Amino acid sequence: MNINLAVLIDGDNIPSANVKEMMAEIAKYGNPTIKRIYGDWTQPNLSKWKSVLLENAITPIQQYAYTSGKNATDSAMIIDAMDILYSSKVNGFCIVSSDSDFTRLATRLREAGMLVIGIGEKKTPGPFIVACDKFVYIEILKSKSKEKESEDEKESEKESFDKITNKELKLIATTITDLSDDEGWAFLGDVGSLLQKKQPNFDPRNYGFQKLTPLIKSTGKFEIEQRENHKGKSKLIFVKNREKGLMQRKEK
Repeated sequence: MNINLAVLIDGDNIPSANVKEMMAEIAKYGNPTIKRIYGDWTQPNLSKWKSVLLENAITPIQQYAYTSGKNATDSAMIIDAMDILYSSKVNGFCIVSSDSDFTRLATRLREAGMLVIGIGEKKTPGPFIVACDKFVYIEILKSKSKEKESEDEKESEKESFDKITNKELKLIATTITDLSDDEGWAFLGDVGSLLQKKQPNFDPRNYGFQKLTPLIKSTGKFEIEQRENHKGKSKLIFVKNREKGLMQRKEK
């Protein structure tokens, strides 16, 4: 099924850098048929956005700050989102913001059966993150296509990744247990899907890995087994808890 997405960007709350990478990420989940960015374009702080809007076919929506201290951009985005929802032209929404004010909007859209993807900075409050089906941090979308990088830049990039803690290890372990057969094995594809449902911002790229398999291998806490796939050429990957301390046995 081809999923049509409405991309709504909070121009007041999101940096203009890495827009190309952001749009490439959104394309993984569907076809961005509506692309709008909201803000007061008379203000100098949005000037950096103007040069990238035409390149990425994003429509700027002018929203004046009528009252000091009130975020008119949020209100405009919410109203447009509901208009788009009732138009039945899309199957999902991508809300680009680090603002918790969109938590209720994300919840309402999901209640209507919409796929909701959030994109924002790591400072994004938890309530907005968990209100989405999936949440992607802008920091992991930084371009890796630079021809030359200094050693300091490379080291800085490494430091920007999160470290895997016992909390994440336990999340992976309990998810494997939830899906495991009598011998403790679980299909990795199912594990990845359930991890996403349990924690929308869980992404191997947060920890410096492009895929879930190398992330799990790096921990040394899980067994991995490749099996023949009789329906296709690629092999199926199964995982199993190795350490008893991470395991939670299923109730019979």
